[in-house]
Amino acid sequence: MLLVAAWTVPSGAGAGGLLLVPEGNRHAEQPKVPGASVRRTRAGRTTFDDKYEKIRDLLANDRALIAKIKSTAGDYGIDPIHIVGAIVGEHTYNVDAYDRLQSYYIKAAAYAGNRFRFGFGSETISEFLTRPEFEKCQRLSDSYRLWTCRENVWEESFRGRKVGGTAFPNNRFSAVFFQPFFAGQTFGLGQLNPLTALMLSDTVAKTSGYPRLDESDAAGVYEAIMDPDKSLAYIAAGIRRSIDDYKTIAGVDISRNPGITATLYNTGGSANRAAALAARGGGALPEENYYGWLVNDRLAELKSLL
Repeated sequence: MLLVAAWTVPSGAGAGGLLLVPEGNRHAEQPKVPGASVRRTRAGRTTFDDKYEKIRDLLANDRALIAKIKSTAGDYGIDPIHIVGAIVGEHTYNVDAYDRLQSYYIKAAAYAGNRFRFGFGSETISEFLTRPEFEKCQRLSDSYRLWTCRENVWEESFRGRKVGGTAFPNNRFSAVFFQPFFAGQTFGLGQLNPLTALMLSDTVAKTSGYPRLDESDAAGVYEAIMDPDKSLAYIAAGIRRSIDDYKTIAGVDISRNPGITATLYNTGGSANRAAALAARGGGALPEENYYGWLVNDRLAELKSLL
């Protein structure tokens, strides 16, 4: 009861008067895991506990990977536990981990030379973006703001509508245009989707020195999100963005709660979610979902990996 009560009053102010979200879960029990995740796990004839243990063991037995995680976290000014939490959550609830890190490198190399494209039907993404509805986005130079604008235009003007003789699906922008094999597809250590990588391209280029991504080079985008070294940079950039969005938009510091950053890594949309939290007012704190709950619940064990 004391733990619950501690969450019902405003936390102490952090640096600059920010509302600090402390470690731990708000929910006493894990929120319900989505049916799609349950079905995928059953289809693989495994369990969430087995998948968790597999990714935990991969991290525990690969000190080189842990060193890379620490180094990348330092580059982006975040605690490495946030990267560990994101990786563990993805491989527990979305995909099964490979037994060796080398398998991720081999998989990335297999895609690097392939020819495929991002698009819908006969229209490539580059052609689609020349439509007049996207004109207002063209003045934006930062990749995050640019692709966020384009995603918003999709939601407002195209999703589930017939435009210019083309009927567009009632589905997410990333699922319709950026998954050339099948919807819901993500790859690599961080299970990133291509649109997220494109959004974070400028941040990663500036911080890690990797080349900026181009939507017309689908193989290059997939290689970036599947190569473990590069994908760590995109994982860290996404987490850094979530932390910054909550600070600047909601006045809330989530940097000490890996369950919250893991939740946002899973759901995306940190800016919109931070705005919704700010609108609630009254010292409202963000809540972890099923994915982030696991990270906080196993936090001592996950920290020991570092």
